[in-house]
Amino acid sequence: MRAHGWTVRSIETDDMTRIKRQHNLPDSTWSCHTAVIDGYVVEGHVPMAAIEDMLSTRPAIDGIALPGMPAGSPGMPGVQEGPLQVLAVNDGNATGFGAY
Repeated sequence: MRAHGWTVRSIETDDMTRIKRQHNLPDSTWSCHTAVIDGYVVEGHVPMAAIEDMLSTRPAIDGIALPGMPAGSPGMPGVQEGPLQVLAVNDGNATGFGAY
C-alpha cells in the first residue's frame, strides 16, 4: 500500500480473531492481514486493482477478501498462476467480486 502512495497505520494486536469477527469476515475468507480502508474491510493479499475498483464503485458490501496466501499475490513470493479470485464480503457471506 505504501508503495502505491497510501498512508498506512499499523496496529498490532494479539487477537486477530476478534478483529475478523468484528468485521463479519467468514472463516473461509481469512488470511494473514486485515485492513480497514475508507470504511471497507480488506482481508489478505488483495491486489491493488481490486481495492481501487471497490473504492471507485463504492458497492454496498462490507469489503473484499483474498483467502489464504496465494503465490504471486501482492507481497507473496512465487508466480501467480491465473487470475486471483477476489471475494466480496457482506453480512458474513462471501460471493465473487472479480478476477485480478
